[in-house]
Amino acid sequence: MDMLTLAQALPGETALAAFGLTAALLVAAAAVVFVVAAVISIIASRTDGGMKLVWLVLVVVAPFIGSALWFLVGRRRVPA
Repeated sequence: MDMLTLAQALPGETALAAFGLTAALLVAAAAVVFVVAAVISIIASRTDGGMKLVWLVLVVVAPFIGSALWFLVGRRRVPA
């Protein structure tokens, strides 16, 4: 928003825009933490090198879906 538009905006609209921006930044930060946690978990897991590479490629290609699949499916298949 430029200054003229900001000055013309109603106070409620400015507060709503600030809330929306804050919410978007929090969601983006949570997504980054989720993906980084998945990568660290994959690297630290006991799976063999080939499967680690497959999981890492999946997380890089489809970050949110790959990370979710790792935590829901991949970690359970790791031998104890």
